[in-house]
Amino acid sequence: MNKYWVRKGILFFLFFVAAVLLFGFVVMGIWNAILPAVLGVKVISFAQALGILLLSKILFGGFGGGWHRNHRRGHWMEMQQKFGSMTPEEKERFKAEWKNRCGGRWNMKTESGSEATPN
Repeated sequence: MNKYWVRKGILFFLFFVAAVLLFGFVVMGIWNAILPAVLGVKVISFAQALGILLLSKILFGGFGGGWHRNHRRGHWMEMQQKFGSMTPEEKERFKAEWKNRCGGRWNMKTESGSEATPN
């Protein structure tokens, strides 16, 4: 049983290293193929591509793991339970209030209050 976890850990580490290398090369390739010609920036090295990848993960992805996804799922289930326990009159009143606040799903309100069709 112990060999199983060691083997699984080694495979996880190898996949992690392969993914980091792959994403690093993808970032470097896309940067070097597009940005120097379009924006006139310098070509970057693989190490700089890994730095950009890490920076984007910190700024946009965070390191919170799966907690955020599970938290949203719990909130969604809580809202479903609340909506499910409403009477039909309460559901209609709730829907009307949100339609009033946000507009319909396929139509949008302009500043004058009249409905405009999306293009």
